[in-house]
Parts: sequence; structure tokens; C-alpha cells
Amino acid sequence: MGIILDVHGEELLAQYKEKLPLYQKLEQLAFNELSKMVKEQGIYVNAIEHRVKTEDSLKGKLELKGYKYHTIDDITDLVGLRVITFYTDEVDKVAAMVKHLFIVDWSESVDKRKLHETNTFGYNSLHYICQLPESITHDPKISNIRFELQMRTALQHVWSTIEHDIRYKGDIKLPLEQQRQFGRLAGMMELIDNDFSHLRNTASEYRRQIKSLVDSGKLDEVPLNYETFQNYLETHPFKQLNQHIAAINQAEIFPTPLMPFLPVLQSFDFQTLGDVDHFIKNNEDDAYQLAISQLAVTDLDILSESLGIQSLCFVQALKNGGGRMGIKAIYDTLFGEQDSNLMLADEIVKQASELAFMQSRKK
Repeated sequence: MGIILDVHGEELLAQYKEKLPLYQKLEQLAFNELSKMVKEQGIYVNAIEHRVKTEDSLKGKLELKGYKYHTIDDITDLVGLRVITFYTDEVDKVAAMVKHLFIVDWSESVDKRKLHETNTFGYNSLHYICQLPESITHDPKISNIRFELQMRTALQHVWSTIEHDIRYKGDIKLPLEQQRQFGRLAGMMELIDNDFSHLRNTASEYRRQIKSLVDSGKLDEVPLNYETFQNYLETHPFKQLNQHIAAINQAEIFPTPLMPFLPVLQSFDFQTLGDVDHFIKNNEDDAYQLAISQLAVTDLDILSESLGIQSLCFVQALKNGGGRMGIKAIYDTLFGEQDSNLMLADEIVKQASELAFMQSRKK
């Protein structure tokens, strides 16, 4: 059986139909402004949802509580938007920017996060009732329409969807024990949501500290790992050696990822970036000589950026007494195990055998 509205409900529905084009313009304008704002502020959000309430949805609302509204303008969620962030602190960032972007009706807005209900994690979103300023709409008819803006995290959004599907579907109320289970899960989800934000903030602070230490040259205090080596590479520690090598043939240096060399450096038992820095200084001259022996008989005019660090690693392995198997291990790490790696290693050992650092080892 369809929804039957009273006279007042039909009047409100007629007002809605008349203003529907305005609602649709408002929806698109508000969405465009929100999207522009988060992009300019560098906030990566999960989604920005937007919609105009459908006629069927409005009918259902008017059937239940149409008596509460004098005119259609009293209904504030005919146009609705939802910003879904990844972290709880980003909800506050979005909210702070919205205060400057839109006109917020504080008497109708609510921060459901401060209600402290024990089983309402999914609905702990921030709800603002807003209007667009005429500087955006250039139309007072649109600016006079209020709309709802919700701000919540992705976990809150997922929880809300799941809870609604399980808890509120159908007319039969769940037993107390299952309601208590929802409460326990809600608490766990809130802890997870907050911990993700805390983890992100502490990780960001750690990266700032590492970058500061790298920039200040205090490399002995910086542990060698993926994050720190990535920061270290931004200082171009192998640039001088590469330029020196490239000058042999007046060659151009072609950019190449150097992160694959991290496990090679770790295989030398380097613990800090200071160890890597000492490794460069101690082996730079010998690495250059090895590169000369490889390139002197060629006319290559383009060289890989990895040649410098690769030559350094070969020298380190040979100085450590690794010989052909030590060189092969480097090739295996960089390119995967293959039969040709041993032949390449033999060639490197042969070229290095006449160099000063290898001759001194024989004495």
C-alpha cells in the first residue's frame, strides 16, 4: 500500500517539487566547493557523498512527522552532503574549514561525538546545518535554503552501514545480549579509530625527526631502514661520485631507483645512516677506479644513476673478502638469482684484481 499524506503533507510535497531545481543546484554547488576546499588544503578524503532527498524518501518522512514542519524550508536535510575522512583529527580539520566556507546554523548543528553514548560509535559524526553565502550562489533563493553536512571517518561510516543492516532491519528488536555485543564492538571500533589517528601522527612526527637529523648531518643517530634511507636519498649522497664517473666519457646520468640497494647495504651489517655515509667516504676513490676499469674501453654516453652505489657495493664486498660469491650475492639481491650472475661476478673480480685496493690485500 502506498503512502497517503494528509493535506498539510501534500502541501509540503508540492513546495518540494516546486523548489527541486533549486535543491539540485544547491547540491552541486556545495559539492563543488567542498571538493575544491579539501583539494586546496591537501586533505585526502575517502569520499564526499551528496544527494537531494528523493520524493519517496520525503513522503515517508512527512507521513511520520510532517506535522513538525510549517513549510518545506523547515526540513534541513533535503540536500545532504557527507565528507568521509580517513582519520578522526581530519574530521576536525574539515569542520574548521567549513566554518569559513559556509554559513553554519549553530543552533541546529550538533557534534554527536560529544554525546558519549556507549553504543553509538557509528553515529558519532559531526552534523552541521549550513547555507551557501551569496558570494558562491549569486542567487538569494539558493542561499536561503539550508542543507545538512555530515563529517565522519571511514570506520564510522562502515560501522553505521553494517549496524543499520544488522540491528535495525525488520520490525523485531534484537535481544539484550546482542545489543550489548554491539556496544562492545562500538567501543572497540572507537579505540581503533582513535589509534589509527594517533599512529599516523606519531609516524609523521618520527619522519620529521628523522628528516631533521638527516638534514643536520647527525647520521650516526639515524637507524637504517626503508623510511630513513628514502629520506637519505633525497640528499643525493651518490651524486658527486656519479658525476665523477660520468666525466670519464662525458656521459649523461639517467635517473634510476636506488631503494633496491637497501637490502645490499643491510647485508653489510650497516645499522645507521652514519654507517652508509662512512661506507661512501671509505670506498669512493676505489669505486671510481673500478668504474674506470669498466668504462674506459667503452663509448657509453648515458650511464645509470645506480652505477656509483653499485661500484661502492662491489668494492665493499671485495674488501670484506667476499670474492666472486660476494659480488654474485649483490647481483642476486638486485636482479634475482640467475646463472649469468656468476659470470658477471667473475668479470668484476677480474677488473678489480689489478686495482690498488685489491693489490694491497694480496700483500
